[in-house]
Amino acid sequence: MLSSSAMNPHLRPDALPLVTQAADGMLRRRFSVGEIEEMVRVGIIDADERFELIGGEVVPMSPKGARHEWFKIELNRFFQRVAPQNLTVAPETTLRLDASTFVEPDFCVFRRDLDLRALDGPAVLLAIEVADSSLNYDKGRKIGIYAAYGIREIWVVDAIRATIWVHRHLGAAGYAEIIEAPASALVTPMLAPELAVRLADLGIGPVSENV
Repeated sequence: MLSSSAMNPHLRPDALPLVTQAADGMLRRRFSVGEIEEMVRVGIIDADERFELIGGEVVPMSPKGARHEWFKIELNRFFQRVAPQNLTVAPETTLRLDASTFVEPDFCVFRRDLDLRALDGPAVLLAIEVADSSLNYDKGRKIGIYAAYGIREIWVVDAIRATIWVHRHLGAAGYAEIIEAPASALVTPMLAPELAVRLADLGIGPVSENV
């Protein structure tokens, strides 16, 4: 069960990940975060295998393309340079949202003095997904997951068009503000304004400008 501190209290229960169910209507076994971690520890699951656990369902992550990696490298270089001492900008940190759900955003921003055991949705100041082939999933179902667990701001960086989809102002229906910012726009996080970034300043533009 989710505690009120681990999810967005404004959302309906049916907005949360559902019990895993196969196409033929048969229920499938629901895994817990602890079980998955134990399977990795004993070698049943390869430690390098890329997946997330959504409502007890193992969801493979899309392979990373060259543009995805380029965006992530440039953003990481920028964030590590400008981040103040009181903030941590962690690339690819496993974010455990409850006993049956964890995700791995490309970047997770939180206070440096936070005990990592307390890193949950409300403790995240900003989560960032860099997407190319996974754009529809990251802007769709995954946004709903982030909202359900109380993450107050999420960016989805479109690695093909070089735009940032900003989702913030969390409320009963999810994110009240959703905007697409072009590479030329300065995008400023609500809770970490020191990390304001303009993709064009990093030499990042749409595919047509870089190939």
